[in-house]
Amino acid sequence: MIQQILFVFLAAVAIYFFTKKVMSIRRNILLGKDEKLNDNPNLRWKNMMLFALGQKKMFKNSLVAVLHFFVYAGFIIINIEILEIFLDGILGTHRLFLPILGTRLYSILISCFEILAVLVIVGCAVFLTRRNITKVNRFTKPELKGFPFRDANIILITEIVLMTLFLTMNACDFIFSLDYKLDNYQHFDGGVVSFYVASFVLLPFKFNNETLEVIERTCWWFHIAGIFAFLNYLPYSKHLHIILAFPNSFFARLNPVGQMENMVSIQKEVVLSFQPERASEFPADEASMKFGAKDVKDLSWKSLMDAYSCSECGRCTAACPANQTGKKLSPRKIMMDTRDRLEEVGNNIDKHGMDFTDNKTLLGDYVSVEELRACTTCNACVEQCPILISPLNIILELRRSLVMEDSNVPNEWAMMFGNMENNQAPWKFSNEDRANWIKS
Repeated sequence: MIQQILFVFLAAVAIYFFTKKVMSIRRNILLGKDEKLNDNPNLRWKNMMLFALGQKKMFKNSLVAVLHFFVYAGFIIINIEILEIFLDGILGTHRLFLPILGTRLYSILISCFEILAVLVIVGCAVFLTRRNITKVNRFTKPELKGFPFRDANIILITEIVLMTLFLTMNACDFIFSLDYKLDNYQHFDGGVVSFYVASFVLLPFKFNNETLEVIERTCWWFHIAGIFAFLNYLPYSKHLHIILAFPNSFFARLNPVGQMENMVSIQKEVVLSFQPERASEFPADEASMKFGAKDVKDLSWKSLMDAYSCSECGRCTAACPANQTGKKLSPRKIMMDTRDRLEEVGNNIDKHGMDFTDNKTLLGDYVSVEELRACTTCNACVEQCPILISPLNIILELRRSLVMEDSNVPNEWAMMFGNMENNQAPWKFSNEDRANWIKS
């Protein structure tokens, strides 16, 4: 009974704090401007299945994709067993589903889970090696210094520990099942992996039943406590993409990559400049709305969801031609800066209310002018993202604010803008002279 009370208390605390943080993230995302992304539901469901669940873009690198799929699918599927552990903790039972499913079917399922657990351990070990020993270039960029780098290691090590606890717990139960005199443990044939763990790791030590029971209970408690800890660490980690990859892929923009959205606010300004009598057609707040985005509240809710969904994998930065040539721009950093600024705004709201301002902005305090000007709008970052995030959308909105709100443009850009306004082309000659080169 004491263990049941302790378990219920632990579960309630974990679920409460997780829910509280999730609701905070939802609130932060909805601080963004409205954007309609509910058209073509069939294609959206297809995108979610292909890119979030099927991880289609990951398979451009087959080996890494397979390992990532094992880690992702294994961790998710294995945690189906959490339902049994959760019910056991509440009801005070042990392997509740064993008599319901039958020994044979239950052992087959456990064997599948254990094979996946081994694949998770192998995948995490490879990824730890890539990050810390071979040091893949995209994992050594400046924006990953400090917590972002530790974050990935913490998650990978945690998954290895959780899977090891799972296998050890099953191995202990298999040994218990050999002694039918024990009252609290039903006959359990064990899984294909736990059989070998029991045979070659535990049995050679000749532990007595009391010691094995302590080991099993310790593994059980650390496993479920680790799951609860992971649950509450997730919203603070880049691994929030485990959850947000699904809605983010579903609500991805469906327009062709490279197609830039016209600014409705500019179109209205043009209409009003030529036909001021139509001012009544536009609400006052829309007629005077901002151009582009200076801070996170000026971005759309989808761009803010992109920021929270970013896994910091760095594929966008690795593909960025500006970054490759040594320029300061890193699309991954743009996403991380947006998320950090949004978290800061959310914390200010929690402490001081919705109307509080800290006199800081995403543009300037987090993202520099140099970074924005380096972007060539080639869409390489958008093309590379496994879960359909668009760093370019944020870059364009910030750059529009820089140009149209602050009039902050290099001379070369100003000349090009003037030529386009006067000659409908970037070059300084009239339309009538465009074909003169043919005559020469």
